Amino acid sequence: MIKRIFGKKLSRSRTSRDALVRSQVRSLVENGKMVTTLAKAKVVRIYVEKYFSSATDGSLTARRRMLGRLANDVKTTGRIFDIAQKSGKKGGFVKLTQLPPRRGDATKLARLEIITWFAPEPKKEKVKKVAEKSEKKEEAKSPKTKKLAKTKKTEK
Repeated sequence: MIKRIFGKKLSRSRTSRDALVRSQVRSLVENGKMVTTLAKAKVVRIYVEKYFSSATDGSLTARRRMLGRLANDVKTTGRIFDIAQKSGKKGGFVKLTQLPPRRGDATKLARLEIITWFAPEPKKEKVKKVAEKSEKKEEAKSPKTKKLAKTKKTEK
């Protein structure tokens, strides 16, 4: 019996294919662009477009579905929602550009780029926390040195 299968198999089992797509999506969202084979790029583009279009409304349901698809990767899901909502577009988030074939095995390559990608802003809270921790460590070290100085004086 012939059944319709969504997407390409990419010579992998279902779980391997899912893991491949997840890792490719993560790489694309973190860096904004990536180079991969043409077959993989075509498959990943379909998934990324779906993720971005579902993230445009910003609902909790869409966020939970995406977390389920991306194996609870909160960082990637958050970036997808940020990019989708700041762009204000309904579709066309990803651009696929064909590249010359690879020298080793002549495989067709392609570059995937997120059109409205922007670098994440560094968080200021972490800098404050690190500064507070270093101050606490210095305070913890200073009483010990005082105690050592007192014990040396008493020994004389």
